[in-house]
Amino acid sequence: MPNRCGVIRVDRIIVNKARRELLLLHGESVLRTYRIALGRNPVGPKAEEGDGKTPEGRYSIDRRNPNSRFHLSLHISYPNDSDRERACARGVDPGGDVMIHGLRNGEGHIGEAHRETDWTRGCIAVTDEGMDEIWELVEDGTPIEINP
Repeated sequence: MPNRCGVIRVDRIIVNKARRELLLLHGESVLRTYRIALGRNPVGPKAEEGDGKTPEGRYSIDRRNPNSRFHLSLHISYPNDSDRERACARGVDPGGDVMIHGLRNGEGHIGEAHRETDWTRGCIAVTDEGMDEIWELVEDGTPIEINP
């Protein structure tokens, strides 16, 4: 449904880690596709703080940070109850503070070259231009599905 300014809002986000892509959807229509970088150890779901993995599962965008160290950022609701239970059973901290974000402030000139390696601490990174679009199209509460 378009908002009052005529912009169609995203009603879900899908991240396909193996394909290094983030899709913004409205219904079954893909509105935008972005190439992404992931955590430095991207295979498998995040299990604990510091493992360099990007989570896998169903979450939501639960807050935004316009003053991020990485251009703009949208916080993903990781860890959920299941993530906490798995970490607790292993005696570890599940970690947190997982975001969709742009490039580190002052490094926006790197642009799409940032995807040549997985460099985040478990977040999902896009170019600053991509993050500007995502910021405008995605509202808090939007579901996000992160697939292997």
